[in-house]
Amino acid sequence: MKLKKYLKLTLLLVLPLTFMLISKGCSSMNKVEKTFNTFIEKWATGDYSGMYSMLTNESKEYISEEDFISRYTNIFSAINANNLSFEVNGEKVKEDDTITIPFTLNMNSITGDLNLTDYKLSLIKEDKDYKIKWDESLIFPNMIKDDKVRVTTTQAKRGSILDKDGQVLASDGEISTVGIYPANFNESNIEAKITEIANVLDISEDNITSKLNANTNPEHFIPLVDILNTDPKLDSLKNRDSDGILIKSKMGRIYTGGEAFGRLIGYIGNITAEELETFKDKGYNDTSLIGKAGLEQVYEDTLRGEDAAEIYLERGMEKITIASKEVKDGSDITLSIDSDLQKKIYIEMNGEKGAATAINPKTGEVLAMVSAPSYDSNTFTTYISKTQQAKWEENNHTDEINRFNKTYSPGSTLKFLTSVIGLENGVIDPNEAKDIEGLAWQKDSTWGDYKITRVIDPGKSVTLKDAANYSDNIYYAQVALDLGSEKLINGLKSFGIGEELKFEYPMETTQISNDGELNRDILLADTGYGQGEIMVTPLHVALFYSTLANQGNIMQPRLVVSENSTASVWKENLISKDNLPILIDTFTALINDAGATLADGAVPGHRVAGKSGSAEIKASQDDTNGTENGWFASVDPDSSKISIAMIIEDVKGRGGSHVTIPKVKNVMEYYLNR
Repeated sequence: MKLKKYLKLTLLLVLPLTFMLISKGCSSMNKVEKTFNTFIEKWATGDYSGMYSMLTNESKEYISEEDFISRYTNIFSAINANNLSFEVNGEKVKEDDTITIPFTLNMNSITGDLNLTDYKLSLIKEDKDYKIKWDESLIFPNMIKDDKVRVTTTQAKRGSILDKDGQVLASDGEISTVGIYPANFNESNIEAKITEIANVLDISEDNITSKLNANTNPEHFIPLVDILNTDPKLDSLKNRDSDGILIKSKMGRIYTGGEAFGRLIGYIGNITAEELETFKDKGYNDTSLIGKAGLEQVYEDTLRGEDAAEIYLERGMEKITIASKEVKDGSDITLSIDSDLQKKIYIEMNGEKGAATAINPKTGEVLAMVSAPSYDSNTFTTYISKTQQAKWEENNHTDEINRFNKTYSPGSTLKFLTSVIGLENGVIDPNEAKDIEGLAWQKDSTWGDYKITRVIDPGKSVTLKDAANYSDNIYYAQVALDLGSEKLINGLKSFGIGEELKFEYPMETTQISNDGELNRDILLADTGYGQGEIMVTPLHVALFYSTLANQGNIMQPRLVVSENSTASVWKENLISKDNLPILIDTFTALINDAGATLADGAVPGHRVAGKSGSAEIKASQDDTNGTENGWFASVDPDSSKISIAMIIEDVKGRGGSHVTIPKVKNVMEYYLNR
């Protein structure tokens, strides 16, 4: 085990009261008490040099300061000692000039909480002061000269991550390490072999050369990279022992889902010094692996196991156990994710920046959560090739952003909610039309130069069905103003906007506006058609549209079904029985009927409802340099199998939301016909 050079120990309990059992009735500590307390305080804080300065002259002849500091540092580092506290556990014993104090040492260690009760500290009066008589029993109570302290660990198995069908997405397994055995490698053709290995593994020749030059022992194995056993690059490097090219087996974390799952599943890696400090009370050590991203990080406490550990003294052939802990493997988690659907969505997104979430409207099970572009989690188990590094640099490391848990402006996808809220509050009559003329409108002159615009003028009279089909911003702005701030806010809140979502994966919190209010007419109007300051996640949009396939209810979304196995309603009766068929008809017509503006979202053989949205990201209404995100949400109200929302970033000038629509249509067709 690698030992730390420095050990930071925190004294939890060094109160004078703890150690005032030496002289009953004495109101101030005498020299013995002060010496005792000073010694254990230095011990608790890792001040081993200070401890050594308190030893008797005889003890200093017995052990040098260098050896003393080295032994305490190495031993207490090796056992991961921290949070040391001491307490006197009996009466002092005085014999001639020696006073002996029994005490207990409590600490956290590699084996858990460790309580050692049989310590005895002997103090001898020397030059008018009391000094510590030291021997190995002040490391461990039953330790004697020439004993060796040993620590052994057995690695626990990390829990696996499974999809809805029990397919393994992440698990511990055997991988390979490709390396060099210098004794054979250096015999001939060194440069040619370096070039061959670099080309096969797609790594730098300089990297291999530097590792080879840094080695001084020809019998020492030089590891180059870890690699999956299924990687075809291994084939040409196998059975090359005579050339000094060796392949060794080791345990590692294996991921089976590829890039489609990278941002969702995440990966594990070596614990950092900062993480070790943060989780110092959780049994980690400097060789631990820890979840770094995705579910590996979110469910770290569930997935990680507890390594078996034993601290013992080696006394010749004898083994004397000080403390031990049995191995405890981590627990598996099972997801609601449909692996094939997850992969299909990722393929359809084709490297575009964006995110998608699909749910089962009847159960709340999250069937897919995709962020694109993503990464193959195995990259962090194995190594980063030159090609992969170049790819990351070329796309400016866009895969480092997890997009499915981010909030975005919903654009026109929110018009569905405004339709619901307007109908439920009696502000919208589906059989009546609003008189709207032209492509721009403002409430009155108090708006100054600000006007709400629409792309299509369908004529003077605009019904709900027209407004949804032509995505009429003016119609929905007027609905919002007719509703007023209070009713619109209450309606949006009823769908969970602005509410912290109880969900197994941390999501950014949605918002109605920056301050939660809609106290300005322009902001109120803009919010009605999905602009303004409202922000939602792709999961929320999928949940909104799921109401069309679940009698107006939203189910509690569930991702980790091994812990959250029961379906339950999150938001109930959002749409009345009278209004539900109106909304289904309205939001299926704009995809399926003659004259539908979103006909490219139609799925042959199935009736689907939905809405597109182009969310403009710009500094002002006149800003021509802003970007645009393209949304499309789709749900099957008849079979109620799936509700999906997808957003693609930067679609300005490329067709807006119509970049997204065919991708979702292909996913729906695949899933509904599967």
